[in-house]
Amino acid sequence: MSQAALNNAEWCDAMCRAHGLPGVFTPRAWTNPARTPPFYPDAVTLSPDATPDDVLSAIDTGPGASVKDSFATLDLRPAGFEVLIEATWLHRPAGPAAAGGDVTWQVVTDVETLRAWELACFEGDPQGLFMAPLLAEQGIAILAGVLSGEERDVADYGTAGTGDVGDIVCGSVLNATRAGDTVGVSNVFARPGHLDTAWAGTIAQAAALFPGRPLVGYESDPAPAAEHGFTPAGPLRIWLKPR
Repeated sequence: MSQAALNNAEWCDAMCRAHGLPGVFTPRAWTNPARTPPFYPDAVTLSPDATPDDVLSAIDTGPGASVKDSFATLDLRPAGFEVLIEATWLHRPAGPAAAGGDVTWQVVTDVETLRAWELACFEGDPQGLFMAPLLAEQGIAILAGVLSGEERDVADYGTAGTGDVGDIVCGSVLNATRAGDTVGVSNVFARPGHLDTAWAGTIAQAAALFPGRPLVGYESDPAPAAEHGFTPAGPLRIWLKPR
């Protein structure tokens, strides 16, 4: 679980740095003194020995604060937090998977495509979450699954404000751990009927882009990932200070 937690913290830090909000790594936790972007925690524990003070002393603990308790060992209720999500860390040995389906996979490399990808990920609701600096991050691949047989470039799919996400039917994010050998899988999304394609294609792309590396991630519902070779690696919790 330690490698999965570290990988996830590195992804959270990359997202925050893309917004100009770098975090701080210590042996026990990654923390950010500023409020992090939506859907991202203010702290991630990196060791089962982490204490509430390791995280709470280094973040803004006001309403809206959140902590990813990577080992499900903290009790943050005395500090006014509530459990938001109970989830499961996942692990998959290195190895390819048959992508299958009628989808062609592409790595997002430009801002227009990134905007289209985000529209697809959030079902036509632009979030302004995935920023251009992520495209320059080494070891990060934002994957778009596009219906095969289309001649348009993927960047043509979706226009901000229209709700039209074109034929991007699934996608995900991969991030290679800088201080380890794992690759994180996150932000897996799919239109109805394409979830299996999303997971299989993501695994196949990981094998091609980061060969020989095992995969890690977490899900509140691990069943779809389990169908593609992921196994549970341990529990985690996300704590939230109510607004």
